[in-house]
Amino acid sequence: MKICLVLFALFAIVCVTAENYTTKYDDVDVDRILQNNRILTNYIKCMLDEGPCTNEGRELKKILPDALSTGCSKCNEKQKYTANKVINYLRTKKSKDWERLSAKYDSNGEYKKRFDNLSLQLTKNS
Repeated sequence: MKICLVLFALFAIVCVTAENYTTKYDDVDVDRILQNNRILTNYIKCMLDEGPCTNEGRELKKILPDALSTGCSKCNEKQKYTANKVINYLRTKKSKDWERLSAKYDSNGEYKKRFDNLSLQLTKNS
């Protein structure tokens, strides 16, 4: 009986950790958000715990640490593309906000190095 419980618990853990992130928000118009300074600022404030969050903001805030630490391994292709788009936009157009977000979510620069290497590889392969 105890062995069955342990096996069931291990199976449940594997199932939970193997899941991908929800696709519920995959159709959010990210371009519209990036082009609307007021909306983008609200998302940034949400991520920095400086303002309220939308449902999408709360979901992103919840999964961001895991996505960063796993290299977005649970992301689908659309989510990876969108993440790249947002990161590149913030780095080039909102560098001060990018620095603040980086300080909060990547204080030791580990994920930034990984992203820079990935961006370099993608550029070479294009």
